[in-house]
Amino acid sequence: MFESNPVIAAVKDMDGLSECAGLEEIRVVFILFGDICSIPDITAKVKEAGKMAVVHIDLINGLGTREIAVDFIRENTQADGIITTKPALVRRAGELGMFTVLRYFLIDSMALENIRSQQSGVRPDMIEVLPGLMPDVIREICQSFKTPVIAGGLISDKKSVMAALAAGAVCVSSTNRNVWRL
Repeated sequence: MFESNPVIAAVKDMDGLSECAGLEEIRVVFILFGDICSIPDITAKVKEAGKMAVVHIDLINGLGTREIAVDFIRENTQADGIITTKPALVRRAGELGMFTVLRYFLIDSMALENIRSQQSGVRPDMIEVLPGLMPDVIREICQSFKTPVIAGGLISDKKSVMAALAAGAVCVSSTNRNVWRL
């Protein structure tokens, strides 16, 4: 699914959700907004559009940082998976048979080393690295790990998409609606 269309729509509001739902080429939607009352309806809209719904669990208002938050998403929404910066939530989602994305913010060499140290303890389906405008770092991560990589953050044009993919990322995520149409 990711390789057939390497652009993931990362939506941060209902307008973006409505727009990406109408785009046939978008197959995966990262949901970056909502709360415990609205997330069931948000995921239902994504699924009604025939797309994979992946909830950034850290950004859902009213959910905590404990494993029970994953249980809530699994039991009360139509989400296919989660995105999180927390390895324990990835572990729990994996136990529940959900698709998992572990997100890393690469701000320095210590953050890059953090990816190395966590790879032995948790096995996400994919990792997402932000910002996605660092092809050399993306290449290094792709060559060092077997886990597929998503490049996200600050991806705003075709040149950025192509550079991330050429560096080895399987796909890119972007909130930029123009990128969704590439």
